[in-house]
Amino acid sequence: MPPHIESICAKETHDPRTTKPHILPLYATSSFAFENIDEGIEIFSNKKEGHGYSRYGNPTVDAVAAKIAALEAAGTGVEAAGMLFSSGQAAVSTMVMGLLKSGDKILTQGNLYGGTTELFVKIFQPFGIETILTDLHDLGKVEDLIKNDPTIKLLYLETPANPTLACVDIAALASIAKRHGRLSAVDNTFATPYLQQPLRHGVDFIVHSTTKFLNGHGNSIAGALVTSHTAQMRMGGSIWQAMKLAGTNCSPWEAWLVHNGMKTLAVRMERHCDNALRIAGFLEQNKHVERVNYCGLPSHPDHEIAKRQMSAFGGMLSFELAGGLEAGVKFMNNIKFCTLAPTLGDVDTLILHPASMSHLNISKAVRLANGITDGLIRLSVGIEHVDDIIGDLVQAMG
Repeated sequence: MPPHIESICAKETHDPRTTKPHILPLYATSSFAFENIDEGIEIFSNKKEGHGYSRYGNPTVDAVAAKIAALEAAGTGVEAAGMLFSSGQAAVSTMVMGLLKSGDKILTQGNLYGGTTELFVKIFQPFGIETILTDLHDLGKVEDLIKNDPTIKLLYLETPANPTLACVDIAALASIAKRHGRLSAVDNTFATPYLQQPLRHGVDFIVHSTTKFLNGHGNSIAGALVTSHTAQMRMGGSIWQAMKLAGTNCSPWEAWLVHNGMKTLAVRMERHCDNALRIAGFLEQNKHVERVNYCGLPSHPDHEIAKRQMSAFGGMLSFELAGGLEAGVKFMNNIKFCTLAPTLGDVDTLILHPASMSHLNISKAVRLANGITDGLIRLSVGIEHVDDIIGDLVQAMG
């Protein structure tokens, strides 16, 4: 007897696909059907790899995570696994939850992205995971801190840093961590694997806000974690458990948008780098500008470090106008072509004032000690014609 019309409406239709799709499909499903109860038991007990519920894993999400891991590992000889999350902050949070416990400590730098500093201090510190800030350029001090404090379990880097573009020596710091049996992690959002591959330098974990350059089009919020510790990312591993139980997973729609954006990553990064280098050179010679932070300039204090570990210098820079905060506010209000927006890595040029936006809730003492002054302006250089960007900067300076 054929089913009634109500049943036909409610039941899933037959998948008529006969050939492989050219583009990664969007698996917009909350769950997956098992062939029988035995298959369900094996998947839920982690005895068999498979999809059961999209919070635990989804084909679209898994495919994109694997692609990011492949980018980070390309040519390094390192086997890597990736995982996608609902944001870059979710990636950092899940990594910490999966690796650390109360009583452990994180050693990091004072010039991190403001949201990461707040996450460590305001969320994890009350749960007993303390954060220690130090100058990661001072390798001797870093080694002394780690050697003399066995509770420091994670060395967390951001290079180039947001928003001063400070760079630290990835290989040297990863080596210190390994020498003392500690883990290291790098936020590689600014550089992307196209310009910098921390796995090549011995780092254990790599974090991305894929919202930024990996996606590149400002239409998705997601994050990624890549590691050579592949067992922790598989079903039953500590990071997979943290993702599953805390619900920090990425949605398939966001993953699919990241996947499409990454197809043009190489060509976009080439243009971002070319434009940023020209703009940094222009700003450095401009009488209205007191200081330019771009690690591609020989005048940048970390230029030599950046040359050793980056293939080019990225699309991010920051600068300070003569006249400080007042001049900066006037400049930003005069902008016409560029966009004032609290993000970065899009194809169009974006401007942000860190002291009142990304680092608003970081203490002024910490900001100033790390070069994040009240008058600092951050520029995410887009892929427009460089003369249009420079023209807008010139007219905004008055």
